[in-house]
Amino acid sequence: MSILSEPHFHCEAAAIERLEAIVWPNGPVCPKCGGLRSTQIKGKTARPGLRSCTECRQQFRVTVGTIFERSHVPLHKWFQAAHLLASSKKGISAHQLHRTLKVTYKTAWFMEHRLREAMKDGHIGQIGGGMKHVEADETFIGKKKGFPKRPGIGHKMAVMSLVERGGSIRSVHVDSVTRTTVEQIIRKNVAADSKLSTDTAAYYKRGELGVKEHSMVNHFAEEYVRGDVHVNTLEGYFSIFKRGMKGVYQHCSEKHLHRYLAEFDFRYNNRAKMGVSDEARTDKALRGIVGKRLMYRDSSVA
Repeated sequence: MSILSEPHFHCEAAAIERLEAIVWPNGPVCPKCGGLRSTQIKGKTARPGLRSCTECRQQFRVTVGTIFERSHVPLHKWFQAAHLLASSKKGISAHQLHRTLKVTYKTAWFMEHRLREAMKDGHIGQIGGGMKHVEADETFIGKKKGFPKRPGIGHKMAVMSLVERGGSIRSVHVDSVTRTTVEQIIRKNVAADSKLSTDTAAYYKRGELGVKEHSMVNHFAEEYVRGDVHVNTLEGYFSIFKRGMKGVYQHCSEKHLHRYLAEFDFRYNNRAKMGVSDEARTDKALRGIVGKRLMYRDSSVA
């Protein structure tokens, strides 16, 4: 039986109940006063899941204060969209989502951006530490607005990523890859007692990276692995990222790139190899919906 045959993918009441279990694991919480006591409002005209706080008398649903607030899309379709986005290794296009869910393309596009907001983790803390191995590398994709297309990488959008082998990844869209930018990103995100592997780009060779051990592989000399020194983990990630961006999404403006990076990072950090199933990955994405309401008029703002 397919996971999409579960009740919360088709029944609104079941979807509300499922979302309450995810967002309120310890019981309902009033979004206005934080009260823990509430009563459910029932009746023919009452919306599914409508509650009244016994302390402030405010009426609320589990969607208040989340990316689903005031959405006209049924919640069970949101569950379908979240599952499809979280379980598709290279993503799912807004056109495909609009055909699958029977919503407009504009609605599907905005739904995906809301879900990407839920997938953001905020890059809290540092990766590595304890002499764990961290890789750093950069890639270039698409075309920067206002730049003429010319040979080289100056007209492309730049992405720098850091990955802890066997652990999580962090990707950042940067205006340009310079020694100062590289130093700031690595010092902020990588613990000082880490082993860092990079290629021999000038900004890595000359930078003060603040790590205990830094080793490089020389790609120009066709050196890709030397013992445990390599950036092949990131090369694999970039392969998936670019196949998704070019083959599925096809186009991404610079102002939205950070959201697509959040999506691909989220799936990598909650991959099957780390014991996370498609269902668990979807649930984790939905736990990130609180406090991240995104208005359509704001969706064009980075």
